[in-house]
Amino acid sequence: MSVDAETALAHEPPGHKDELRLWLRMLTCTTLIESEIRTRLRRDFDTTLPRFDLMAALDRAPAGLSLGEVSRHMMVSNGNVTGVAARLEAEGLVERRARPGDRRAQLLRLTPKGRREFARQSAAHEGWIAELLAGVTAVERGALFRLLGHAKISVRNALPPEPSA
Repeated sequence: MSVDAETALAHEPPGHKDELRLWLRMLTCTTLIESEIRTRLRRDFDTTLPRFDLMAALDRAPAGLSLGEVSRHMMVSNGNVTGVAARLEAEGLVERRARPGDRRAQLLRLTPKGRREFARQSAAHEGWIAELLAGVTAVERGALFRLLGHAKISVRNALPPEPSA
């Protein structure tokens, strides 16, 4: 097994580089879970995490989203979304429609087939996450959720303000 960056710092004394150690612990957990989810999506559904994420964004917006809106939801470039959307459209899982009131703007929406397929995938995904985190008690999950909420606020407060349009 390879040594992750967090493990490489394990020899450091307590209190030394605590913020870095915390970041590496969170990153390691995220990377381990994401890697397993990618493997299971490919194995069980012959799909990828970007495809799943795009379908999830569209599932939450039944009226549809523009490519730019999908990009912002997924935090990736329009170019990345365009290719994934085109493949999902070719498979009949996603459709493009003109935005009401602006025929030049295109909206992406899940087709009925896409909604059914995403429902299957998301049910499995939810089960996989539950399985991977089964060793963390409900009380521990609650505490982690609250503590990570504090970390999220701290990070947001430390970021420079976004430029106004």
